Amino acid sequence: MNISIINIGDELLIGQVVNTNASTMSKMLIAAGIDVRETAVIADSREAIIDTLSRHFETYDAVIMTGGLGPTKDDVTKKVLCEYFQSELEENATVLDNVKRIFEARGYELTEINRQQAWVPKCCTVINNVMGTAPGMWFEKEGKIVVSLPGVPFEMENLMRTEVIGRLQKHFNTGCIVNKNILVQGIGESFLSDMIEPWELGLPDNIKLAYLPQAGMVKLRLTARGENKEILDEAIVREVKKLYLLAGDYIVGEDMETLPEALAQIMKLHGKTLATAESCTGGAIASKITAMAGASTFFNGGVVAYSNAVKMSTLGVKSKTLEMHGAVSEETVREMATGVRERLGADYGVATSGIAGPGGGTAEKPVGTVWIALAGPDGVETRLKKYGDDRIRTIERTCNEVFSMLIHSIKTPKEQLQ
Repeated sequence: MNISIINIGDELLIGQVVNTNASTMSKMLIAAGIDVRETAVIADSREAIIDTLSRHFETYDAVIMTGGLGPTKDDVTKKVLCEYFQSELEENATVLDNVKRIFEARGYELTEINRQQAWVPKCCTVINNVMGTAPGMWFEKEGKIVVSLPGVPFEMENLMRTEVIGRLQKHFNTGCIVNKNILVQGIGESFLSDMIEPWELGLPDNIKLAYLPQAGMVKLRLTARGENKEILDEAIVREVKKLYLLAGDYIVGEDMETLPEALAQIMKLHGKTLATAESCTGGAIASKITAMAGASTFFNGGVVAYSNAVKMSTLGVKSKTLEMHGAVSEETVREMATGVRERLGADYGVATSGIAGPGGGTAEKPVGTVWIALAGPDGVETRLKKYGDDRIRTIERTCNEVFSMLIHSIKTPKEQLQ
């Protein structure tokens, strides 16, 4: 089956609100084996909704809409859906009970305008929204599906996860779908493609490969389709083993979305601890780690040593090192990594120092120059990277390089080979 997404809202069109719903929905649908063929952002107006919905309904098997479901006059989605499906609004008891429950829990009086949230098109199947007052609505016509969901991201995501995706899979009998994510770091997308081309060309017809590049890394997603999940699982395992033979040196994780997740898994598995000393990344490494639940089991702490004074007083970097080699140097990051490891009592210490830009570069050390050090039980490893003049991209790529270094350093030879 194929599907389209329509996100409704004037605030999305003018850039007042970032449209995260489209990316979240696409990720969830594709992970469930449902092909997303088109997304559209449109105004909260009758004409825009009618025109876009008509075209999408004619083209795709299903359409999911978000937004325009509030009780105010500028939210017109329910009325337009009534017009489109030749229905009328009626008060739904289930939705009304849910609205009353939410208002009582928050200590608010239920006004007549908010009671209107319980009015839905008579022809729809209500999908109760336990996290908000605007219900989800499911419409069927000519074997096709239209789903209307609230635009509030966490409400939409919960309804997608608990209700919508399962109903779509059952309605269209999508069969069994198995997805496998492989995180690859340290090699560009085009070079990786060349490296694994023989394997990719030899994949069975029912297994598809997608390249999902990010800053400094590539996520490979394998999607297998069939009728028997056990057979699909076995096929995926076989293909992943073949992939390791070609690109195992660059694979840093499986079945997760980000490198910090992969790092957390390997740190916990081996019972190792980490401390960070950051200059050019400004605490980004520590922030990505502590954003994950359970980080306290392996992350001892971090120091943002932006100035030379802090590098010396807090991390023990020698003044002579800074005078002779500068803050952005192999010698300085060595002492930063060693210092933070010793002072925070961690198994591993990492350090970054660089010129993120857009200014501050020299002929010898241009913008984008970054030194990274990893101090561990077996000594200190350093890397020099040159990322270019995009500040945000330099910081992101540096973080990913650090996570990759740590993962490869901690993994056992057996884990490296899978």
